[in-house]
Amino acid sequence: MAEHNELGKIGEEVAVAFLEKNGYEILETNWVFQKAEIDVIALKDRVLAVVEVKTRSSIDFGSPQDFVKQKKIKLLVKAINEYVISNDLDVEVRFDIIAIHANGANFDLEHLEAAFYYFDN
Repeated sequence: MAEHNELGKIGEEVAVAFLEKNGYEILETNWVFQKAEIDVIALKDRVLAVVEVKTRSSIDFGSPQDFVKQKKIKLLVKAINEYVISNDLDVEVRFDIIAIHANGANFDLEHLEAAFYYFDN
């Protein structure tokens, strides 16, 4: 596995541990629908958090959250719509980003709740 893939996997594990510690129930990790993959689907207080995890070893070229592009957002929306319908869920949906900067052996984590919204024009 390439080093950046390994870092991403570790970042997702750090994010899941953070969410669980903060009272979220993890429903899915790496859930795939068509061309979309949702890193984490978690539930807390009837809010379904769709979490995109971005892990970087350097922030020289921007913060991890800067790398969530409109195309990815559109795929996430399509996928979570399918998930909610397929599981007959009555929840509020929120799109979060967990930005992780691997700083040596430490991980600096920022949880951005409601990090983006999607409006289909």
